[in-house]
Parts: sequence; structure tokens; C-alpha cells
Amino acid sequence: MKPTTYNTTLTGLYCRLSRDDEQNGESNSISTQRLMLRKYAEQNNFKIVDEYVDDGFSGTNFERPSFKRMISDIENGKINCVITKDLSRLGRNYLLTGQYIELFFPAHNVRYIAIDNGVDSENQQSNEFTPFLNIINEWYARDISKKVKRAFRTRNEAGAHYGAYAPLGYIKNPDKKGHLLIDEETRWIIEKIFALALQGIGSSKIARILTDEKVPTAGWLNFQRYGTFANVYADAPPEKAYMWSVGHVKSILMEETYIGNSVHNKQTNISFKDKRRIRKPQDEWWRVENTHEAIISKEDFQTVQGMIASRRRVRKNGTTQIFAGLVKCADCGWSLSYAVNRRLKNPSAYYHCSKYAQGLGRCSSHYIRYDVLYAYVLSRLQYWFNEVQQNESQLLERLLKSSDSERSSARKKAASELKKAQKRQAEIDSLFARMYEDRVTGRITERNFSMLSDKYQTEQETLAQAIDSLQKQLAQGTQETADIENWISLIKQYTSPTELTAELLNALIEKILVHDASKDENGNRIQEIEIYYRSIGKID
Repeated sequence: MKPTTYNTTLTGLYCRLSRDDEQNGESNSISTQRLMLRKYAEQNNFKIVDEYVDDGFSGTNFERPSFKRMISDIENGKINCVITKDLSRLGRNYLLTGQYIELFFPAHNVRYIAIDNGVDSENQQSNEFTPFLNIINEWYARDISKKVKRAFRTRNEAGAHYGAYAPLGYIKNPDKKGHLLIDEETRWIIEKIFALALQGIGSSKIARILTDEKVPTAGWLNFQRYGTFANVYADAPPEKAYMWSVGHVKSILMEETYIGNSVHNKQTNISFKDKRRIRKPQDEWWRVENTHEAIISKEDFQTVQGMIASRRRVRKNGTTQIFAGLVKCADCGWSLSYAVNRRLKNPSAYYHCSKYAQGLGRCSSHYIRYDVLYAYVLSRLQYWFNEVQQNESQLLERLLKSSDSERSSARKKAASELKKAQKRQAEIDSLFARMYEDRVTGRITERNFSMLSDKYQTEQETLAQAIDSLQKQLAQGTQETADIENWISLIKQYTSPTELTAELLNALIEKILVHDASKDENGNRIQEIEIYYRSIGKID
């Protein structure tokens, strides 16, 4: 077979370094990689167009900013040759790395060179063991991930604290790594917070008291002591140092560190390939008691926990509970918080964005009066009750038509994903055929053929599942009709409501999105409210 000829006039140099790679010393440093790549390019008369550097990114993560920029430059024709120190610099996920090397680069006529591995896509013989090297690189990443987790668990089970900073009220023991000592300069802040809580004062009011009394926050104290968080405090106004959030107060009140316990494993990565963090259930936490001196007694701590739990369940005004968990900010997705404006002659209840309420300027108020929200939701439910009573069959047809645009968009997305999956499935079939031919002619051994077969068979199985799921999704028209019929049937179980209850709302509504208010050309206040109904979504 005649080898592919590449035009290598436009070359990109790609460098990557993760924390795990740093353990191997200077040999993998960015500076070493850059020097090697530049020397190789100059010796072989490659024209360097750009350099792409991802420092501190895992090889299993392909959402790297410079890597994505390089892919974009390839698609736009800016570069047609990529050089890395070795295959692991490109990535340690053998499936994704293989897709780039075997499919994406050839499809865009891009020459790929991994210097240390002797891989050069212009030389077919040099590429025979590339899949095995990718598998080895992924195995290395998986092994490193397991070792890191084991190391963390060992030291955490011993009660050690290895966070970047000691919790407020504590300092790190300079003579014993992982051990906490009470910070006599700041313990009073923790004692004050718990004392206020024991008086029955809620987190929101405690945050206001701390702010008004200019009690320094943990972030500002770390900035003063260690110079950290300079991006937040260096040029900030003085009051920033005392700006307490409700979330910060709540986290302190529920933190077992203050009764002498060490609690770990609260969060974990989705997988060694996906570094996004998810919260773990409490029964999987690692708790070690009495690892350091307590600031708060266990009795006082438990009393506060009981008060917090009670406060969640009991409200002076029962109306505050009926929208619990349903009302969300349309922009940031956080829940809206209930509050009462008692400064007015006639105190009025309202909702506002809980993220905005923390005072960090990370969203906007999304203020809406409780009575306005109540009246709007009640009117919409009354409307649909009346529609069901008047003409059920016409309503069914109307709802199917109103949701057609959303279904159409979902179908298009599913169809596109299905096409990609089927294309990849065909590519793997072709790869199997080529592999079989190579095995028959003796170009690869039986062992290597078996390893590659297992690799592609696993991907085939994953693709088959994805294709089946997407095909089912595209055939969901019947199910959507059933969902709407079920929703109509559910409405018929209730008489036309004259008031809202938590039972009614949770039975019929999935979520309510409140947009920020604005004014029209006449100065009138306008505000959009989106209601998403259970099973059928948004139909208003």
C-alpha cells in the first residue's frame, strides 16, 4: 500500500504536563518538551506556525483549552502537522487518543509525529504498535489514579488534614504534618457563630451580624496571612473583608471539624477520566473522631444541628412551603429564597435568587412578590383545568402541537448523534477487516490481534447501546402522546382549584423558572415566568 504523503509546511507543537507527570521530574517539563519539539522541527525543516501548551491538565481530559484550540486550527486549515514528545502528551485515554490518530488526523490530512515513540503517520510501519502504546498510557493513568486514591484514603483514615488551608479557627501544626491546632486569634469567630445559633438566630441573620460588626472572613484572613486570594481582595473595597455569606455560615455550623472530628471522602471524581466532582452519600464518608482539639462541644453542636433541621421543616407562615424546591432562577439555576420585607407598613413576602442573596454579585435579584407568583401559577392551573373540562380531545391535539418544536429539536440532535455513532460503527467494522487481513498476512501476531479485537469489540458494544438508545428516542412520538394523556388524566383527578397546595403543585409541576424583571417602553414592570409541567415540560 502506498503511504500517504503529507504537506508539512504548517506545523503545530503540542506540549502537556499534569501533576502526575511532574513526579517524573524535569524530563517531562514544559520547557524540556518545547526545546525537544523545536529542535526536531528545525532539524527536519518543519515550519512552526504555533505552539499549544496545556500545563496542569490530565491526559484523560480532552477538554483542554490549548488542545481544543489546536483542533480548531486544524479544522480551519491553519496547521497540517502536529508534533508531540510522545503519545501520552496527546492523551492517556486510548479510545479517544486512537480516534484522533486513526480517524481525525487522517481525515484532515494531518501528519502526526510522537518523537520518543518513533510514531510518524507518514511511515505506516512505525504506526503498527501505536494502539498498544495508547492502551499502556491509559493503563498508566488508571494505575496512578488508584494509587493516589489509596494514598488519600490511608492518610485520611488516620485523621490527617491535607487541605490547602486550615479551617477557620485552626492552623496547621508546623511540627506534625496533617494535624490541626486551635488558632487562638480566630477561634472566637467560631465560638461567636455557634453562640448566636444557640440563641435561635438563623444563618442569614448571623451573616448580617458578622458583616455589620466587621468580623473578618476566612478568605480575607488567608489573604492577610499568606497572600492567597489576591485576585479577590487585593483591589477590593475594605468592606469586602467582612462580607459574610449565608452559605459560609451554614457550612461552619454543619462542619464536624469544630467538634474534633475529621471527615473525608465527601466528594469524588466521576471517574479517573472525568474529573468533575460529585457529592457522595453520607454513609460513604470517612469519619475519624477526636483527631484534634475541639472548639465546640458535641452537645452544643448536636443542639445546633437539631435547630437547623427543625427550621427547615417549620415555618411561621405555611405558605412559604408550598413552592419549596420548585421555584428556580432562570439564569443561574439556583433556588429562589423566601423572605419577608418587614420594613413596610404591611409586611410582604417575596422570593429572590439565593445565589444573589449571598452578596457576591454572581447573579441578579430576580425579585418576585409571593402573591404575584401565587396568583400567576393558580391562574395557569385553573386555565388548564377548564380546558380539560371543555374539550379534552382538542386539548390533547393542541398540547401535542405546542410541544412539537421542542420534540423536533430533540429529534434533530438525536438524529445527528445517531449518524455519528453509525459512522464510527462502520469505521470499526472496516478496522476489523484490515486487522484480519494483517493477521492473515502475518503483519501482526495473534496476541496483538486479540488485544486490538478486545479494544474495538468493547467500543462496538458501547456504540450498539448508544445506537439502540438513540433509535428508541427517535421513536418516542407514541410515548409523548401517552405522557400528555397521563397528565390530562391527572388533572381530571382534581376539581378546579381555588387555592394552591404543596400536594397539588408537586403532582402537576416539575419546576418554575423566574426571569429577572424589566420595564417596557411605557415604564411598566414585566417579568417572565416559565412553568414546566411533569411528564410534558413547558406548554404555556
